[in-house]
Amino acid sequence: MEPEHLFKLNGKVAMVTGASKGIGKDIAKLLARAGADLALVARNKEELENVAAEIKALGKDAFILPFDLSDIIEIPAIVKRVMDHFGHIDILINNAGLNIAKEAESVTEDDWDKVMDINLKSVFFLSKEVGHYMREQQYGKIINMSSQMAFVGYFKRTAYSASKGGVTQLTKSLAIEWAQDQINVNAIAPTFIETDMTKPMFEDDRFKQEILNRIPLGRLAKTEDLYGSVLFLASDSSSMVTGHTIRVDGGWTVW
Repeated sequence: MEPEHLFKLNGKVAMVTGASKGIGKDIAKLLARAGADLALVARNKEELENVAAEIKALGKDAFILPFDLSDIIEIPAIVKRVMDHFGHIDILINNAGLNIAKEAESVTEDDWDKVMDINLKSVFFLSKEVGHYMREQQYGKIINMSSQMAFVGYFKRTAYSASKGGVTQLTKSLAIEWAQDQINVNAIAPTFIETDMTKPMFEDDRFKQEILNRIPLGRLAKTEDLYGSVLFLASDSSSMVTGHTIRVDGGWTVW
């Protein structure tokens, strides 16, 4: 394979959750620039339409699916709509995520369930459904968005850390089960990422400095820091890589 073609996704269809804003939106546009057509999943229809317009301006198809991923029973119907539209799904990016930042004593059962439903339960059941079609075509790339909190603990992250630890272990189990079907299942574990949504969090200078002190590279991550890992795992460059979680954490988990 020529170097310029290492990360090309021409002819591929990628399904991205949490695609209406932030990291999901940026990843969807990245995949489109690499040649993929997109199925975009998120709850907000208007925001999805805006992302789809940007992707179509890049010359790629974008199919929107306004949907709440906690509605597990409807997942098969959503995936079938993507299959009916494109005929195949080659890449699944399980990016949608939720954190309810509370001290452990304040976490309610409802808080716990909301975090688990989006961060872990939906990842399994969406992967299960898309995996059915990937097994039929004997090809697929599943990328789960984990977190450095799958490997370390942190304040006000009990449910979140538990869910992301589950994602990393789920990634390993699915990789083993589906290897014979030529489906690569991997994950990415970022550190704190500076986005429009997280910006208010870092307005607290003391909190921001505490986070920076834990990152050996000395800065917060940006969405662009994930691009290399995403393209590597989504492309055929990673055809012999499965069951791994790539830590894009600036060295946080090296300590």
